[in-house]
Amino acid sequence: MIRHAEAEWKGSLKEGSGQVKTETGALSSAYSFRSRFEGGGETNPEELIAAAHAACFSMALSAALSAAGHVPTSVRTTAAVHLDKVEGGFAITKIEIDTTGNVPGLDAATFEKFAGEAKKGCPVSKALAATEIHLNAKLA
Repeated sequence: MIRHAEAEWKGSLKEGSGQVKTETGALSSAYSFRSRFEGGGETNPEELIAAAHAACFSMALSAALSAAGHVPTSVRTTAAVHLDKVEGGFAITKIEIDTTGNVPGLDAATFEKFAGEAKKGCPVSKALAATEIHLNAKLA
């Protein structure tokens, strides 16, 4: 599988603006310096990474649970991507994953074990392996 997205930036870093879109058309959004470093109504690269990580992790955890005979009613995941000033510029320094599962018949310790395995096996987690990833997993 190969997936595509594109982005275009016009102008200087602080005054310019960009547009990002996915090949499916599911996302087409503006982004800017302000949305990345100050907040605002547009998207930004870190928010997109967070969304991709949360979606991938939820699917990976659901797959692992289902394969073991514990089909979840739901798995809800949020990801917080930290963009910090470091020596030489900015870097994504940490990602915090918070996941809540509704899995009938499963205890909290077993859910946490599956979540830890999903963190290691999720393709997006693997792609971001150079970044510190924290996991908080709990049953609903």
